[in-house]
Amino acid sequence: MGSLSIWHWLIVLIFLGLPLLFVLRGPPAGVNRFGDTPPSMNFGEAISSFFRNYVNFSGRAGRSEFWYSYLFIVIVAVLMAIVDVVLGNEISSSIWNLAVLLPTLAMTARRLHDINRSGWYQLLAGLFPIGTIALLVWYCKKSDETGSLNEIQRVFR
Repeated sequence: MGSLSIWHWLIVLIFLGLPLLFVLRGPPAGVNRFGDTPPSMNFGEAISSFFRNYVNFSGRAGRSEFWYSYLFIVIVAVLMAIVDVVLGNEISSSIWNLAVLLPTLAMTARRLHDINRSGWYQLLAGLFPIGTIALLVWYCKKSDETGSLNEIQRVFR
């Protein structure tokens, strides 16, 4: 019941120090390496883009596409949970969660690309609380306005 052992400090270092290492390091400077700035979308366009880019991990997804898609996922998940309660099983919500797993990972990777960060930063969500908070802040962040190569070339024409 006394002092903390080296193993306790190692666990604290892993769950607090490791995420901070990635969070405090800024995105690469210069042109966004993931393509052109994505267009703003309404709810229907965002859902269409979500399913059209089912496993497309390249490119960029704007805030509107990301948040409208997440809103759709949550609404359907709540409906599936209600159906599961009525039916007395968990099959429909399990099928829904499995069906949207890959497109959600792809959309989240594209959202991180929009702020000029790698999609692998999604793994920070497992390092709670620092990693999860950083990801939420990044999801809300405005698009990387350094632009793409095409936008920069237009300025110099």
